[in-house]
Amino acid sequence: MEALDVHENNENFKEHSPLSETRSSDLDPSTSQTAKRKFAEIETNNSPQDTKLFKTEKFWDFSLESDVVVMEGAPCIFLPPIPEVEFFRFNLVKQMRDEYQDICKQNEGIDAPQESFNRWLLERKITDKGTDPILPTACCNDVSPAMFREIIHDVPIRISKIKSCSDARRQLFRYGEAAKHMIESRNLSLESRKVVKWHIEDTLSWLRKEQNAVLTDYLNRLAHIRRQCGPHLVEAARFSVENICKKMYFIAQENAKKLLDKHHAVLRLYKIDVPAPLQPSGKLCPVKPVPMLCATPMLTNSITQVAIKGTVSLTYNANTLRINHRYLEKLEQLYRCSCKDDPTMQLFLPRVWCLLRRYQTFFGPNQYEGIMLHGALPTQVFQCLHDTFGVTMECFASPLNCFYKHYSSAFADTDTYFGSSGPILQFFPVRGSFEANAPFVEELMEAMVDHFEKLLKQSNEPLSFIVFVPEWRDPTPVALLRMENSAFKRKQVLIPAFEHEYRSGLHHAAPQKEVYHKAVHGTLIFFLQNDPGFELWGPTQQRLRKLITAFKPVARHHNRQQD
Repeated sequence: MEALDVHENNENFKEHSPLSETRSSDLDPSTSQTAKRKFAEIETNNSPQDTKLFKTEKFWDFSLESDVVVMEGAPCIFLPPIPEVEFFRFNLVKQMRDEYQDICKQNEGIDAPQESFNRWLLERKITDKGTDPILPTACCNDVSPAMFREIIHDVPIRISKIKSCSDARRQLFRYGEAAKHMIESRNLSLESRKVVKWHIEDTLSWLRKEQNAVLTDYLNRLAHIRRQCGPHLVEAARFSVENICKKMYFIAQENAKKLLDKHHAVLRLYKIDVPAPLQPSGKLCPVKPVPMLCATPMLTNSITQVAIKGTVSLTYNANTLRINHRYLEKLEQLYRCSCKDDPTMQLFLPRVWCLLRRYQTFFGPNQYEGIMLHGALPTQVFQCLHDTFGVTMECFASPLNCFYKHYSSAFADTDTYFGSSGPILQFFPVRGSFEANAPFVEELMEAMVDHFEKLLKQSNEPLSFIVFVPEWRDPTPVALLRMENSAFKRKQVLIPAFEHEYRSGLHHAAPQKEVYHKAVHGTLIFFLQNDPGFELWGPTQQRLRKLITAFKPVARHHNRQQD
């Protein structure tokens, strides 16, 4: 297995590997090679064909060395991950999700928009200077643009996907009734009341008369009434929706303080002092994981592990998290490459548990929640990016979905032990070729473009960012428009919808048949490069043909079968 190759001849690793206990308890300890093969072949819920494909596809390649040079930043200011604190954070964030739902229901009579809480966390962390790695506590404004936009979009009702004439008719009627109730119960100007009331009455009258309308008629009517009434309803709901945003921000600040107090209390028990923050040195150096400022308590026997077929269950305080065995070995390999403070691997399992708990806390406890915010490109695309454009680092990844051993990720505190250089907006490369596939949050994508353009403007060394974004056009996001008109844009390529795939954000725990999902939107690829970067890694026609071919699902399946 790929994740074992680097450790084959390392006796110190074999002696201290936390996975060795799993192998010895579940398999014959006298046949280590058989044990490795057995774990590779047994995968929960996988057919023999899935297992064969899983074995042959290369989900990561840590043998690829990087030539990235960066301006060294400051050590991570967050306190080290501790299972007790991470479990407390999980419970607090879970309560916040419930509170968000309740507040939206009470104030606006709607369910909290799907994935809105997750995107709120992502958007808030762009400018947050607070003390918690997840919860926002020190932002430039109390009202989140992302949260406000998503709630207001569902006012007065959420329009779900329309599948039939009867469904369209029902939703059009519901929208009219909800808008009518809203103008009667909110403070609107007399002129706004007249406009909304007239359009509602006209629509309801049309519904009563038109019994044989087709789907297009209903869709046009719905679009028309939303266009005419929407601005007035937004103004009517503005104060209430802003209060929802402020309330969630206030709750986050309170919970972050509770977490910080608990974290300090645990560190005091282990007599660990928290050093004062350090300033960045500003010197140039090869890329490396972001250093932690504070030492980690030597936690022992806090995590239990059980291996069943191809899945490993890690449990802390009756809270169990699961990971496919191969991905646990991936984390083991990353840890061995990147972690410098734990040569005996005693902290490996507690840190893995905190890592898994953090990402599930961040993206939500429900099945498939956050799956698109943590997705990744197909692995053959990553290989092509390296071979063709010299890419050796990802700008938006995690230890769970990274292909290269160097990457930036959302959480410096949990991810640094597994190779992360920290958040991309706090990462300042001067040389290198990078892949960037940001979570689809408009504010984050805008901040990404700002950051990349500043880096490209400042560096005289070869610098290249290959950016993947969804082809959204109604309306077109600001980030997309910015890249289309950027002085650093060398090429723009469209991969059509349904003609390519993405890897699931849950591939580290899901059956392999669920790893790939067809893209329901087109993907735009932007090549942002300075002059030296363009000279070295420019998007020539030959290189682009290779990249487009690598994106084709048929080509991937064909290659798998050849393997």
